[in-house]
Amino acid sequence: MTSYALITGTTSGIGKALAAKFAREGVNLILVSRDEGKLKKQAERLSGRYGVKVHVVAVDLIKPDAAHIVYDRVRKMGVRVRYLVNNAGFNESGSFLETAADKEIDMIRLHAICTTQMMKLFIPDMVKSGHGRVLNLGSIASYMACPGEAVYAATKAYVLSVSKAIAAELKGTGVTITTLCPGATRTEFAKKAGMEHTLLFKTMVMKPQTVANIGYNALMAGKPYAIAGVYNQLLVLGSKFTPGPLLNAVLRVMLR
Repeated sequence: MTSYALITGTTSGIGKALAAKFAREGVNLILVSRDEGKLKKQAERLSGRYGVKVHVVAVDLIKPDAAHIVYDRVRKMGVRVRYLVNNAGFNESGSFLETAADKEIDMIRLHAICTTQMMKLFIPDMVKSGHGRVLNLGSIASYMACPGEAVYAATKAYVLSVSKAIAAELKGTGVTITTLCPGATRTEFAKKAGMEHTLLFKTMVMKPQTVANIGYNALMAGKPYAIAGVYNQLLVLGSKFTPGPLLNAVLRVMLR
């Protein structure tokens, strides 16, 4: 049975860069996102340039049954998912008193619930085959509570925590889980969240291709996590030794 990498949220940003990276390495793809038109164009580009097989699944991953729809369609394709990349995500930034509750609930559904459901469905097949790799998208916010990004940071903390725990359970099965934790990255993410003019996105912003390469290499090495970039590694390290009130003040300045 032909092996594939299934990647969510592939039409832009880190997901797009990850899809290109896997294709360059000769890995067949299943691209998952909402916009079928964009997915088909992306599939044509990747298959034409790299000679890999590319399937697409157009689905809104916020919907309660989205993960099951993806899994059922993959089973009908008759292919095996060897690499699962839960990349799809977005942010609702601002004061908790002012942010949109419906968007925050959708964030929880996408980052936490959908990621969990995707792993619940695909990992058992990986364990049966004796090999599989999962890459979940966390964030440097996975390591700290972030005023101005309260719900986003909480969902990413969940991703890191659940990934570490399941990875420990899977030791010896041939299946690994890696959490990729980027910081500010040059994608549409910041603009959509209204964060493009914050200090965070004006300093040490990484290219999505660089972040994708870091994530891919960590995934293939079976590492439990990868914090993208030395600057972000220092931020995470510093957060562990910074008193809470001071850290909150710094984060408010960076997200202002």
